[in-house]
Amino acid sequence: MGAIETGIGMVLHWNVILTIVAASAFGLVVGAIPGLTATMAIALLVPITFFMDPIPAVGAMIACSAMAIFAGDIPSTLMRMPGTPASAAYTDECYAMTRKGQAQVALGANVLFSALGGLFGTAVLIVSAPLLAEVALGFSSFEYFWLALLGLLCAIFIGTGSPLKGLLSLFLGLFIASIGIDNPAGVPRFTFGNAELLGGVDFIPAMIGLFAVSEVLRAMASGAPDWEVKQTAIGNPLKGWGRMMVQYWPQQVRGNVTGTAIGILPGAGADIAAWVSYAMSRKFSKQPEKFGTGHVEGIIESTSSNNAALAGAWVPALVFGIPGDSITAVVIGVLYLKGLNPGPTLFLNNPESIYAVFTIFILANIAMIPLGLLALKAGTALLRVPRRLMMPIILLFCMVGSYAVNNSVYGIVLMLVFGVLGFLMEEHEVPIAPCVLGIVLGKLLEESFVTSMIKADGDLLAFFERPVAAGLGIVTLLVMALPLVQAVRRRKAVAG
Repeated sequence: MGAIETGIGMVLHWNVILTIVAASAFGLVVGAIPGLTATMAIALLVPITFFMDPIPAVGAMIACSAMAIFAGDIPSTLMRMPGTPASAAYTDECYAMTRKGQAQVALGANVLFSALGGLFGTAVLIVSAPLLAEVALGFSSFEYFWLALLGLLCAIFIGTGSPLKGLLSLFLGLFIASIGIDNPAGVPRFTFGNAELLGGVDFIPAMIGLFAVSEVLRAMASGAPDWEVKQTAIGNPLKGWGRMMVQYWPQQVRGNVTGTAIGILPGAGADIAAWVSYAMSRKFSKQPEKFGTGHVEGIIESTSSNNAALAGAWVPALVFGIPGDSITAVVIGVLYLKGLNPGPTLFLNNPESIYAVFTIFILANIAMIPLGLLALKAGTALLRVPRRLMMPIILLFCMVGSYAVNNSVYGIVLMLVFGVLGFLMEEHEVPIAPCVLGIVLGKLLEESFVTSMIKADGDLLAFFERPVAAGLGIVTLLVMALPLVQAVRRRKAVAG
């Protein structure tokens, strides 16, 4: 009980609360701008966290990401332009409601069920993370090797539409992770005589480049046209909340469960959770013919799902140090910078901080309702700001943040290189998430593999001798076999 009280007390300080409110406002602004993802909001926030204590820094990350995921629904509904990829699944449905003059109903459902979904995911995080941490204390290099490999494979075969492009992105990330002298052999790799590269590629400028600068480049390439807002005034978004909660509670529960489960999968994240939940809602609906015509049922299930996935992604991030999505991949970097190294020992040595994280999650999702309602009123005004003014400001933030990592121009150079890389990848529809996971997990994968091989004296069967390692290994091999099974089934279907 002492750790719980201490953790809550660490959050209930005016500076932490003020930080959470400010980060929430920032997340709402970035999320409401079409094309600027929740991950980009987090990447832009990272440099500011350098000047914060650990708990306010983590609080800012949690509040910003939760608000950004919800705020992506605002331009989806008003302009048919998803603010974040997590809103794309039900954008047409929301916009159809706007055309029917029911934008306030769609936006009201987005606020309410996003907050409830986030609270459900938080409850799962609070219950499951400490239990999993106890189990993880007995893990050795064999289990961590399989976990890292499983996470990378899920990012390719489950988290992307094209496994081949996902594989290409992953190898790129693993290559980047292998640069430098910080490897088990202690040998410089791919440094090309550059002293700056001996320390490897700095994660923060790379993330800012991949997610933020690439979007600025994309806006420049398209001429940065202004957005066209179809509806500039909305009615009462609170109308119909009671009816929707009573009528659509099964859809809400199903979305919460689906979103949390998908969020826990490494590399999947809120985007996939929303798509899966929308498809499930249509399949199990008693009125599937209404989908696509402005029906709130699918919106409720999918908007519950994407916010629930956000909290679910923190389960593997906190317990194993393996990111559930690209947002937690960036957050893990901040946790290391703040001395809160994720893993089971964090629960053992610093339980107060864990309970502080849980408290922040609860506060952020409760605050989403009043702040979200305010954002709905301000959203239409924000969307009328010219993009030609907004993009240079974002680029300035990126440059300051990348420079602040080590007070070096090298950070800005890295940011620009990865910005061009991210732009080219997205132009050719190569997903960025596997690359990010490769950068984050590459070192863990290599170190756990080398350590395990030394322990086993080169015997590969040793990777299956421990019960948990054997289970993880079998699941990993099954995920590897998944594309082959699908190919065989497709061939049989064509032949039949």
